[in-house]
Amino acid sequence: MSDRQFRRKSPEELLASIQKIKKGRLKIIIGTVSGSGKTYHMLQEGNVLKERGIDVVIGLISEINRQKTIDQIGCLDKVSTINWKEGGTTLQDLDLEAIISRNPEVVLIDSLAHQNRPDAKFQTRLEDIHYLISKNIGVITTMNIYEIKEVYDEATKLTDGKVKGSFFVPEETLALADEVKLLDVTPEVILQRSKEDFYNKDENQKHSQLFHKSNLAVLRELALRFIASEVNDELDEYREKHGIVGPSGASEKVLVTVQYHWNGSILIRRGQQISKRLGGDIQVVCFRPPNKKFTNDELTFKRSIIKLVEKVGGNFEELPLSSNSIASEIVEYSVRNNITSIVLGQSKRTRWEEIVNGSIVNKILRKTKNIDVFIVADRAEKDGERVIPTMQVNKEIVDPYRRLSPHELAQKIYKIKRGTLKVYIGAAPGVGKTYTMLREGNELKKKGIDIIIGLLETHGRKETLEKVGDLDIIPRKVIPYKGTTLEEMDTEAIIQRNPEVVLIDELAHTNVPESKFNKRHMDVEEILAAGISVISTMNIQHVESLNDSVEQITGVRVRETVPDNVLRDANEIELIDISPKALRDRMKEGRIYAPLKIEQSLNNFFKTGNLIALRELALREVADDVDERLEAWERDLTLRGPWRQEEVIFVCINLKLNSERLIRRGFRLAYRLKAKLYVAYVKELGELSEDEQLSLKKIKELTIRLGGSFELYETTDRRHVFIELVKNIIEKKTTHVIMGQSARTRWEEIKTGSIVQKLLRELRHLDVLVVADQSLK
Repeated sequence: MSDRQFRRKSPEELLASIQKIKKGRLKIIIGTVSGSGKTYHMLQEGNVLKERGIDVVIGLISEINRQKTIDQIGCLDKVSTINWKEGGTTLQDLDLEAIISRNPEVVLIDSLAHQNRPDAKFQTRLEDIHYLISKNIGVITTMNIYEIKEVYDEATKLTDGKVKGSFFVPEETLALADEVKLLDVTPEVILQRSKEDFYNKDENQKHSQLFHKSNLAVLRELALRFIASEVNDELDEYREKHGIVGPSGASEKVLVTVQYHWNGSILIRRGQQISKRLGGDIQVVCFRPPNKKFTNDELTFKRSIIKLVEKVGGNFEELPLSSNSIASEIVEYSVRNNITSIVLGQSKRTRWEEIVNGSIVNKILRKTKNIDVFIVADRAEKDGERVIPTMQVNKEIVDPYRRLSPHELAQKIYKIKRGTLKVYIGAAPGVGKTYTMLREGNELKKKGIDIIIGLLETHGRKETLEKVGDLDIIPRKVIPYKGTTLEEMDTEAIIQRNPEVVLIDELAHTNVPESKFNKRHMDVEEILAAGISVISTMNIQHVESLNDSVEQITGVRVRETVPDNVLRDANEIELIDISPKALRDRMKEGRIYAPLKIEQSLNNFFKTGNLIALRELALREVADDVDERLEAWERDLTLRGPWRQEEVIFVCINLKLNSERLIRRGFRLAYRLKAKLYVAYVKELGELSEDEQLSLKKIKELTIRLGGSFELYETTDRRHVFIELVKNIIEKKTTHVIMGQSARTRWEEIKTGSIVQKLLRELRHLDVLVVADQSLK
């Protein structure tokens, strides 16, 4: 138990705590652009609060809203506003005196980024809101992501000046809020809403240039990444407060260690590429012995390195080497700064030097946990001193008159006939995925779409059940099993009913034994193939390639997963965002699980630290998905740099516990780099045991599930394992090799050698990622 719990608070701390409980609560709903549905959700939340006995009023809502939003006002009281004109335009300000006189518990206020009339009590709406909060009145308000001052310049750059703004709020506004919710909406939905004329004529003209798919996509990604960085700050603060060290598992933080040498730029560029491809941050550090004088060349390289780090958006530090072990310094710095990957240059040491002095890579891996080491290729001898290696693809020119092959024709016809798949993703159970899916289902039905519920899991939640409305539900199929009966989704009945759209909850579900398919996502694929569109739900912890990250965050290995390609092939993915505090409040109120499960859940999976980390993971993963789709739409607008690279990832595995982690790591890198993925195992002479055969089967299935190619090589001599791997690595024109940490002791490596060390020496012209083996810690 921390001594903080027993330390007496200072008078200043006591005063701050008392003031805090006397203040109203501030919630900010953020959207990508106008039309994201911010006002609708604010009003909806106001109605929910009123139903629960909270005194809620409308302080101000924008007059530019579609009828659906106006209808959401319901029975909420409205406080009068102060109207004024500027340049012929009528504007609205809050009537603070009227609100204070009414003294509600919560007031709903649209458009946070607003400058008041010249004679107002406060210059901005933000000041109005802080005044109301000081009077113990809670506020729910709305804004667009580009109305944050620090975001506006980037948004303008990404949209070629299409974003227009006249007033902004500072970034620290979000930090002062009790809750920030990002309203994630796909470009397709926003464009559809704009067609339905929910803007007036002037507003529609104002946004016409901005409302293009690529602009909406880059703003959506910007919003997701910005909120993710805010959540990351919250997570760092939480972990520091609770004394938690090491990487959180929610985000990537890349450390590049350099010396003032010509290859420093290569390492930084490679570090930048890794961090951007993995959606992370980059830190560059130079460790130098104290009192060592700089040469003229070193000073020149130092200036160029600092300039390059600034250009790539990283942070640079020069630190004294306070011990004789550079490995120890790197590890201590990495642990202190929650680093997930360390980028190093290839070792110049000979085998004899490594026997005498040891390997820096192995020293680092033995001293730390959950940190991978990326060794950058030394191409100086082969290619000269290049900044960053890339192999451009010669884009194949397709003759428009060439007849499609039967296979190509079948694929194109299948895509045309296939239904549309939309997936709602959340950070955890209870965020509102099913509720949102049902709401969309009812809206589609009102528009005349033939829509049904194929599978619904309400978990006893009253407000979710109420959202079923007029939607028809297909009865579940009863399956006899071992003297009892189990229920499962009736896929055949759904296909026979043949609706336009079907709602199917919990995409990651494992079907009961004796079902046609093992997993629900396979049923969904059959329904899609029948030309029926599907709207489904899942949580971020069920994404196959995130399995290791989720275990690192929660300590739980999730068994029910969905292959990444299912989400990749989805037409739309939408995040349902909620703050950890709001989610825990829902749990305490009994709105997620039955009373008997509440305390256990709050102390395990629903711990605040877990929820913050999972929220960041979900934000970053959806942002990555947006970027991948954006690259498919407009290659020149990608946020992550060059894309035409012919990369080949080669993963070397054994049959130990770490192998699945290596494959997932390889997949994530291959997916981001648009690379081919090979997973290779070298079988030595002799039969495999039953456990080894089972491990091999699992590894092969995982590789195929993630879209890779599994390779099995055989050798009669253990000493030839290394030779077999190198031969195939070269034959496949590999650019990245991924391997696990050596399990051998230092003495065993000296006596018989290490395959990892042999490969590092032999493959100095390739990039090598050595993944830390968590099972060794």
